[in-house]
Amino acid sequence: MSDPIREAKARLRRQLKAQWKGCGAGARESASRAVLDRLLSRPEWQAARTVMCYAPLPDELDLWPLAAQALVEGRRLALPRFDPAAGAYEAAQVEDLERDVAAGAFGIREPLAARPRIPLNQLDFVLVPGLGFAYNGRRLGRGKGYYDRLLTSIRGAACGVAMDWQVLEFIPAAPHDKHVDCILTPTRWLAVARRFADQ
Repeated sequence: MSDPIREAKARLRRQLKAQWKGCGAGARESASRAVLDRLLSRPEWQAARTVMCYAPLPDELDLWPLAAQALVEGRRLALPRFDPAAGAYEAAQVEDLERDVAAGAFGIREPLAARPRIPLNQLDFVLVPGLGFAYNGRRLGRGKGYYDRLLTSIRGAACGVAMDWQVLEFIPAAPHDKHVDCILTPTRWLAVARRFADQ
């Protein structure tokens, strides 16, 4: 039996991945710098004491320098870490990006197993990568649902990070898909209307 939502998501993923392939390293680097500068000026970031960053894939904006800056500023820093037993990601604390981080289950940098877990409801601000975002806060991930499960327990602000062309009018969604609270691009900060929070 066909699943129209799943098929529509798969088509959109292919389109957005193709656009990333046409985006050169220079464009990604300059866009990443612009997003980083914009985020540092935001009161939402400035007020956050416990934050979660992410280790970027080649087709994601690279905000890795923000992790180092968070530590310098005395913030409690978390990165996602895959828990094979649970089949899900958790937040784990990092105090030294050289000593505490290594390639994980999927080849993505993540905290070592010895690093302590941080309860998701203690995160004040979470940076969320994605292939696409809609103006109503819907997110298109890579199809595994890992971030949807992560976002379920987060009480702080979840901020989608994207190129301007990754922000779309509409993204097909299933009931389990979670919203982000805001979307950050090289040129814009988009706050998601509260009326979408429970949709």
